[in-house]
This record gives sequence, structure tokens and C-alpha cells, in this order.
Amino acid sequence: MKKIFIITGEYSGDTHAAAVARQLRECSSEIVIEGIGGEQMANEGVKLFHNHSKMGVVGISPQIIIDHIKLGKETANYILNEYKPDLVLLVDYGGFNLNLARFLKKNNFKGKIFYYIPPQIWASRKYRIKAVKKYIDKVLCIFPFEEEMYKEYGVNVHYCGHPLISQLPAPADRTEFFEKHGFNPEKPLISVFPGSRKFELKYLMKLFIDSAKTLKRKHPDLQICFSMAPNLSHELYYKYFKNCDFEVIQGENQALLSVSDALILASGTVALEAALYKTPLIIAYRAPWLFYLIYLVVRCIDKVSLPNIICSKMIVPELIQPKATHDNIVFEEERLLYDKKRREAQINELEEVRFRLSDKCSSAEAAKTIWEALT
Repeated sequence: MKKIFIITGEYSGDTHAAAVARQLRECSSEIVIEGIGGEQMANEGVKLFHNHSKMGVVGISPQIIIDHIKLGKETANYILNEYKPDLVLLVDYGGFNLNLARFLKKNNFKGKIFYYIPPQIWASRKYRIKAVKKYIDKVLCIFPFEEEMYKEYGVNVHYCGHPLISQLPAPADRTEFFEKHGFNPEKPLISVFPGSRKFELKYLMKLFIDSAKTLKRKHPDLQICFSMAPNLSHELYYKYFKNCDFEVIQGENQALLSVSDALILASGTVALEAALYKTPLIIAYRAPWLFYLIYLVVRCIDKVSLPNIICSKMIVPELIQPKATHDNIVFEEERLLYDKKRREAQINELEEVRFRLSDKCSSAEAAKTIWEALT
């Protein structure tokens, strides 16, 4: 009997960890899996030591710091003194997971520590690679350029492929989707994805709504829809829509991405999903100025969206902090919708994104590598 403990910190990590857990069950029925996660991990039979209630947050406050320290200590004590797994699998959530790995290793944890979807060291705070090399037994990375970087620094690494290649659903049927939600198939649809965190809604929602109102006023034939992340409450989300009646759809992110004519996104993995569907998009993002200034100091690259990073060129417009203005968003969206040459150029360049990623089933590759290390 082999025991594994999986640690995730938010919704996306829960999704990817659940897929790995499912594949591990395929490797052997003689596996016991516990961890920190959400509903999707629980649905795969993972016994949850703790859920995400105090983890999926952005920002720094005394309470957030206290909650994370307390949870880290409880988790480490459970792993070291009670559960004693053969392998700990860290999934994303770099700050918490790297600190936990350091604590476990310094306290003579006897099992292996693997990291699936490691911290984006290539994007910022590259010095963290020293901690990865010292405290992680194997990195299971999801971008080909990550593998090259880790090998250069002597880190034990295996490229698993990106999870979206195998997990992303096929494009939705546009006719059926439009009929379901009452859209006119003869009119273009702009969809807005303002993020999945309260923090992002606070800094982006008014900007996105005002921009959408202007686009609608200038182009009455436009249909505009806002995507509501599955983890957000209706009460929280709808308070921003007091003076407008845009359509809101929750829990159909991929379908909406695939049938839209253009997108306004708050960056993140959703930009890669949009690129794989070849749906024209722009990125707009704001945060507190202090956070932005810190980002400028610690960043290692000059791009923020995954399509641009993967292809090493500016495919997608990035309107970050001072550039994230009402006028810029309206201008860039109009170009994507009504400048045929510009629109076709971006669609052609988005095709390159998939070519840069392998066709590996990432969760299966990760599970196979984990199982081989245990046997």
C-alpha cells in the first residue's frame, strides 16, 4: 500500500490534482491519497485534510499570514507524525508549498517530494530555483521552456505536457449555445472574464463594465456577456451590475470562450484556453500600485500572458496597470472585431501556441512518473 499526500491551494490546482489522482487510481488500486483540496479532489476519492477556505486569496494581511502559518504547521505535523506518506505531491501555490517542502526536508521527512505545476520561476523571483533544487526531489513541469531552464540549473525535472491539451473540452456548438442563452447568432458576441478572486473584481469589474457599456453604445449590434467564475457567489458578483443588464453566465467558461467573437480577459490560464480555441483576445489587468511596483522589481520577463510567453512574441495586447484604461480596452476590442487584417493575424498567430505545446496527457504523464518513483 502506497500513501500520497497532495497539496493544492485554489480551484485550478484542485482541478489538475483531481486529474492526477484519477490517473494514479488507474496505475494501482493499492494507493491511498489524502490532501488539501476542493470538491474535485474529494470527488476522486481523496480524503481532505483541509479544504481551500483559507487559501485561495490574494494580498497580504495579518489574518492571511496567520491562517497560512497555522495551516502549514498543522499540515506538516500531520504528514511527519501521523500520515507519513511515501510521497508528497505539491501542486502550484508556490509560496505555501515551497515553504512546506523546506520545513518537511529540514525535519527529516522520509518520503519523496514532487512538484507538479511548479512556481513560475521563469516569470519572477528566479532565485527560488535554489529552494526547488534543494527541497524538491522531482519537478513535473508543464511548459517545454521550463524543462530547459530546470535542467540548466541541475534540477531533476520531467516535462509532462500542459494539462489543458487533454483537459480542455472541444469547442461548443455555437448555434446550440446561442439558442440556450438567448443570443442572436447573426450578431457578434464579446465575452468578459474579470477573474475568479474578490480582489480582481474589486480592481477590474468597474473598468470592464464601463468599457463594455461604451462598446455597446458605439456598436448596438454587439452582444456582451460576463463570465462568472464557479467559486464566486451571486451576491458578490451581481452587486457590480446595478446599472446595467449584461448577460451573466456561470460555470460554462470553456464553452463561452470557444463561441465568442472576441474576449476581454484578466490574464491567467484563461488566456491560454482562449488561445487554444483561437478566439481573439486582449488582456487587461490592474492591481494596487504597491503590488505592481513590486512586480516590476521581481519580474524576469517583459510579458504577462501565456500565449505571448509561450511564443516569445506579442500576439495578444497586454493592457497592464497604467495601460488598463477604458479607452485602450475599447480601442483594442474594436480592432479585433472590425479590423479584418488585425483579427486574422492574431488568429493565425494563436495557432502557434498549440504547436509549441506537446500532445502529452499531462495528468497521465505525471501519475506515471509518480508511480514509477514509488515502485
